[in-house]
Amino acid sequence: MPRVFLVALLYLLGSTTAIWPQPTQYQNGSQVLWLSCTVQADYRSKSAPVTAKSLDPNYRRDAPLVNQSSSFPSDILTAAFDRFMWNTMNSTFVPWKFYPRGTGPPIPQPIANVTDIIRQCIQHITIEETASTLQGNSTVGIDESYSLTISTNGSVWISVASTNGAIYALHTLSQLFYASPDGSIYTPYVPVDIQDSPVYEHRGLNLDISRNYISPQHVMRTINAMSFNKFNRLHLHATDSQSWPLEIPALPHLAAKGAYKNSSIWTVADLQKVQNHALSRGIQCYLEIDSPGHTAAIGYAYPDLIAAFNEQPWVSYGSEPPTGQLKLNDSAVTTFMNTLYGDLLPRVSPYSNYFHTGGDELNANVYSLDLSVKSDSSEIIQPLFQSFINHIHSLIRAQGLTPIVWEETLLIWNISLPTNSTVVQTWKTSSVADIVALGHKVIFGDSAHWYLDCGYGAFIDPSPTNPQTPIVPPYLDWCSPMNDWRQIYSYDPRINISTSDQKLLLGGEIQIWGELTDPANLDGKVWPRAAAAAEVLWSGPTGPEGVNEGVTRRLAEMRERLVDLGFAASMVQMEWCLQNLGGCMQ
Repeated sequence: MPRVFLVALLYLLGSTTAIWPQPTQYQNGSQVLWLSCTVQADYRSKSAPVTAKSLDPNYRRDAPLVNQSSSFPSDILTAAFDRFMWNTMNSTFVPWKFYPRGTGPPIPQPIANVTDIIRQCIQHITIEETASTLQGNSTVGIDESYSLTISTNGSVWISVASTNGAIYALHTLSQLFYASPDGSIYTPYVPVDIQDSPVYEHRGLNLDISRNYISPQHVMRTINAMSFNKFNRLHLHATDSQSWPLEIPALPHLAAKGAYKNSSIWTVADLQKVQNHALSRGIQCYLEIDSPGHTAAIGYAYPDLIAAFNEQPWVSYGSEPPTGQLKLNDSAVTTFMNTLYGDLLPRVSPYSNYFHTGGDELNANVYSLDLSVKSDSSEIIQPLFQSFINHIHSLIRAQGLTPIVWEETLLIWNISLPTNSTVVQTWKTSSVADIVALGHKVIFGDSAHWYLDCGYGAFIDPSPTNPQTPIVPPYLDWCSPMNDWRQIYSYDPRINISTSDQKLLLGGEIQIWGELTDPANLDGKVWPRAAAAAEVLWSGPTGPEGVNEGVTRRLAEMRERLVDLGFAASMVQMEWCLQNLGGCMQ
């Protein structure tokens, strides 16, 4: 392809905005409008059409941060608009990387005539509620679609049926703007017409906060980036064998002894702050208390409840150290679970529709050491496991929540689960089709595509007393290699599932486990790879056929915007490749 044609094509691509996730329908022009002036915003409610709410902020780069506290805002839409204006007006993102060396984007020149400045500015943003009421705290089963238009006269019109739709529309609107070298903010895409809605209802990130302590502040930062990518679920894997960071006032020793240290405890107020922060950004935060496996940390506070606590050799009794599982035939465990859930469930139910009970990687050998069981036979363990699940799920449903379990509960242990009131989450490659065949709703995200922690190496050291140690060069972890963004983007959970059964796919979660993850490397491990999953969930899977240079360039722009917002997002593409269209293909 001649170089002259490539340059011309590159400028053509530069005239088409890189919105991420890709909208359902999008059309744009090439007129320039500026945002470096006062904007008035109105909220028009169908339930109260006479009362238009004026937001009318005057944003300056030297102004104090507006509505950025982590407390629950009294008006979600007002706070969302404040964030849009603050983030957009303070952006320094000049997209020079996406144009040939020595050229840069064709930035319009400032206009001296005051009348022309007024005419060529975004002057009014209207958010219209098309449904009779916006949703409350639930993000399940709502209409998250939106339409967004920008007229040549400087009017922006957003139509939504839910609060989430308005939040997503404002995130899309922000991606239409760039910074000029003099600090002014402009869009070169007017007129704009966008019609957009998600393919999947459940679009999530599973974040492990227990194996290494992840502070509420870092989780809230992650929530901000999630919202920007139109995720709507945060699955907090809150406890595991290594630590119990959640404060449970009814069981005060649980976190006091189960957390790594006192400063590594999530207080009741911390959890509520994170839940409010998520909800105000269109995200439902729900908890996983994994059980009966992955519960060794309970043993630091209540050792009598745990079988095979920190038993050696650990590989015989667990997937990783320390070992220990809740006893399955002990009334004290039932009392403990009643107290735990009696404290926790009423606190989380106002913010979520789900509660995850785990159920993965249950080790049968543990129960040969459990004096209440004294057997590693699945025939003995299965009915006890069934009784355990029946009990805790009844407590969850009594609070109006839907239980979620890991796939082993159904596929390995054959636990009977009501298909209409239970969701099964997968992490193995072939399990989606197996679960759907049994009539169950599924949250997908297999380790071969959507595990973000894979490929960083083993956390287990070789034992000097074990000549057969499996910890040998090149010291790979169990799920190597790393799932780069292309592998994530290529994931298609619909394989081997009939069209009629695809309705059981609620959506998916990309997953970041915590063995080698802490606040220092969280951003770079999650972003921008999680954004690749966000587009699969919002715009729909394409399989490997959808991986191409155009997607690379769009994701590279999303990465630049995340960096502009303060996230240490990893690279997508080398600058030379972005500046030389077609130069990095094979």
